[in-house]
Amino acid sequence: MNAAATPASPIVMLGWIVGALAACGGAGGVLAGALTARFLARAAARPSAFPAVSLLKPLRGDSEGLAEALESFCAQDYPGPIQLLFGVARADDPAAAVVRALRARHPALDIGLIADGRLHGANRKVSNLINIARAAKHEILILSDADIRVTRGYLSAVVAALEAPGVGAVSCLYVGEARAGAWSRLSAMGTDYEFLPNAVLGIALGLAQPCFGSTIALTRETLGRIGGLEAVANHLADDYEIGRAVRRLGLAVAIPPMLVVHTCHEGSARELIEHEILIQSDADIRVTRGYLIAVVAALEAPGVGAVSCLYVG
Repeated sequence: MNAAATPASPIVMLGWIVGALAACGGAGGVLAGALTARFLARAAARPSAFPAVSLLKPLRGDSEGLAEALESFCAQDYPGPIQLLFGVARADDPAAAVVRALRARHPALDIGLIADGRLHGANRKVSNLINIARAAKHEILILSDADIRVTRGYLSAVVAALEAPGVGAVSCLYVGEARAGAWSRLSAMGTDYEFLPNAVLGIALGLAQPCFGSTIALTRETLGRIGGLEAVANHLADDYEIGRAVRRLGLAVAIPPMLVVHTCHEGSARELIEHEILIQSDADIRVTRGYLIAVVAALEAPGVGAVSCLYVG
């Protein structure tokens, strides 16, 4: 007669659970890596025509790598007309000097600098974009954050994706590039090893429908149909809201097989933590030294499932 089986101890069961979760995480990582490699192996399409485009970049401050990032948009392998519009809230913003130097180096290019501090909502970056957009000449509008650097084929790939049937907007995945020491390297690593493969995995499995501030390309007609930039002027995640509004029209947000570069310039642990907590930092949200402690303490209170914060201008 066989002896009764000894029940597994709680520690052994916990070990099996942790091992299973680790195996699932490892499998997910392998799958994400394979999908990312396959995504990058695809060749970006070329457009059937090269229509005129207006590229809008909201700026604030002269961060490390800004001049190089803006320069990359002046070196496009794109034969169609390109209007480059840069916006600042104040004429004495350090970014304005970078744009003036850029314009001096490229006198043949259509480069405009808009200094306009009018606010149209809580999101200052969107207010900047609204002010810039009034000077845009062309039907195709491409919005791009200040810290984005691109390759020479960027505009061609974006326009090609936008002309595909059923596409209402185009956005781009990105990698990180450290510009300010160890903390910025950690930020870049988070972008490269966490954000990028997980974003590709989510898109491939239909679990995510992203739209990133690195690039949002759409036509004036589509922008008007979603209510214009004014419709997202009070949203923190304006890029996501634009993508969601486009999808509500029954149109897709295309992600072409190319990467742009996000320059990371976090110089301290606090800056890195703020960036991770508040990815959409362009809304001018800043936290005090006791921010994390206060949020965690509030979250620990009985019956609390989420924490939000009031803010001042």
